[in-house]
This record gives sequence, structure tokens and C-alpha cells, in this order.
Amino acid sequence: MKKKSASAKKLVRKPSAVKSALRKKADMQPAESWTMRLYVAGQSTRSVAAIANLRRICDTHMPGRCTIEVIDLMRNPELAKADQIVAIPTLVRKIPEPVRRIIGDLSATDKVLLSFELSPV
Repeated sequence: MKKKSASAKKLVRKPSAVKSALRKKADMQPAESWTMRLYVAGQSTRSVAAIANLRRICDTHMPGRCTIEVIDLMRNPELAKADQIVAIPTLVRKIPEPVRRIIGDLSATDKVLLSFELSPV
């Protein structure tokens, strides 16, 4: 006579339980901080538009996580050399890496978000 062994129960997680566990883990991690430099030329129309558009994008999609440094190349043209600026306005994302550059007034929000690998709200 053979004895029936007790069958081990399998632990099966439902997909929703896995997703909620991952979501909780993501919520526990600190929000990623962003450091950006916006190179502009004085108070030109495109420079003013770039500053306003960048502030709007940061306030909407990354509230409290952005540090923006606006560099006026009319006052300090030598600063363009450090980030190899060839056109203005230019936005340089320093952190998180990799470094990314966007040239223009940042009015195409979807393209800016795509470049930053963010999803639109």
C-alpha cells in the first residue's frame, strides 16, 4: 500500500497583486531630482517663451523635482563653451543622465516630454 503524500500548495499571485506591489515599491523610492540649464539670449521673444514653457512643463509634469539654471549668454558668452552651445535657446538636462539637449523655445510640449522620456499627463 502506498501512502498518498500531501500535495504542496502552489502560491499563485494575481496580476493585480503584483502590480500593486510594484506600485508600492515605486512609491517608496524618492522622486528623481532633475537639474537643467536653459541658455538664452537676453530678453528676446524666443528666450522669454522658452523660460515660460520650461516652467510650465516642470510645474505640470515634475512638480518640486526640477532645478532650473537660466544662463543669459548676452551677459556671459563664455559659459556657452562648457555645454557646447551652438544655438539659443537651448535646454541642457544634466541630471538624470544621459545629458540631453533640446534647441528651441520648448513650445512643443509633447516633443519635450518624449525627449525627457516622460509621459504626458
